[in-house]
Amino acid sequence: MTHAFSPISVAAGFAALILSVPTASAQQTYERFGFAQTERGRYIAILGDCAACHTAPGGAPLAGGLRFETPVGAIISSNITPDRENGIGKMTLKEFDAAMREGIGQGGKRLYPAMPYPAFSNMTDEDIADLYAWIMAQQPAPAQINSNELKFPFDIRTGMIAWNMINFKPDAFKPDPAQSAEWNRGGYIVEGPGHCGACHSGKTITMGDKSSEHLTGAIIENWVAPNITGDAEAGLGAWEEQDIIAYLKTGANRFDIASGGMMDVIRHSSRMWTDGDLKAVAVYLKSQPGRSGKPLAAALPETDMRMQAGARIYKDRCSACHFDNGEGYPGLFPSLAGAGSVNAEEPTSVLHVVLAGSRAVATPAAPTGPAMPSLGWALSDNDIANVVTYVRNAFGNTAAPVSTEQVATARAALQP
Repeated sequence: MTHAFSPISVAAGFAALILSVPTASAQQTYERFGFAQTERGRYIAILGDCAACHTAPGGAPLAGGLRFETPVGAIISSNITPDRENGIGKMTLKEFDAAMREGIGQGGKRLYPAMPYPAFSNMTDEDIADLYAWIMAQQPAPAQINSNELKFPFDIRTGMIAWNMINFKPDAFKPDPAQSAEWNRGGYIVEGPGHCGACHSGKTITMGDKSSEHLTGAIIENWVAPNITGDAEAGLGAWEEQDIIAYLKTGANRFDIASGGMMDVIRHSSRMWTDGDLKAVAVYLKSQPGRSGKPLAAALPETDMRMQAGARIYKDRCSACHFDNGEGYPGLFPSLAGAGSVNAEEPTSVLHVVLAGSRAVATPAAPTGPAMPSLGWALSDNDIANVVTYVRNAFGNTAAPVSTEQVATARAALQP
């Protein structure tokens, strides 16, 4: 699981954001809205992971300036502190609501869906009002942000009117009376403030979400935001509810360790969710159907030359941590057997980790963040193609082989 556009955030910044001593403006906000409402808004900001996108490395909390690379150029996150000149301090609650749930900013400026208003449109009036109260209690920051570096014609914001007509229909989350209150709470978080589909859903040619591929995965900045439905092969079918809870709370479970943008989600958001909300999200995700009727691939035979070469490399480079049977060590070295990221149609994440390495997020619940060393310096494109092909077809896995050309493309994309 991963976060929209995978921004790199700063833990210290978010800690300061939550634990800061109330300022004079905060005190005025508490008097205006009441402490209870402002505190509820703090938790909504955590659910929505506001800090991860709106706090740049070394920048003031919520002051924006974080760069999102997209296929059509860069978007820079905006200043959402209550600064009256460069932030949203002049915004009324009505205007804030329009920005959050309709994608219409101050002065009628159209917002880009990098700010996931299609998901936020599912949020309740109360949660929007509470979030507004909390943001208005934060320290104003004067940072002036140019939030648009897109290529022509995508830099023309009025074009978002057409995009919205094609891709966006504001619609509040509707609880399903046939489901439990827990399931509905999980659905509200996933589809609303948690905006999971912003990364984990397939995209159309106009970068809108494909309803037919909801939560079934997508490629975001050289990572696969994986399938988080109950799909038995590439999704969470093998995960129990407790596995999902452990992953969201600690960044690791017996199947996987968070990498890429998902580390930011866990560091700044899900590790601080209530136990009830973690359980509700797990219940909801486990209930989501995968791609029904998708045929299982046939594993390559052990006699295949790629499998034989890959097995030798795996034994030399990988088995010390992931073991000969691919099961790894739970919570420290992830299992490769049956792993959704390994069996995914796109090998993007596996290639990223093998080529560039990865360090897992450290959380209070699991303070040791294990690391995967980079092997890109030591292995040729052909070697990596063989070992990844082996991993994707050993230990009960069944996924398409990886070509040398795919490795070369991934290597080039990861160059500084």
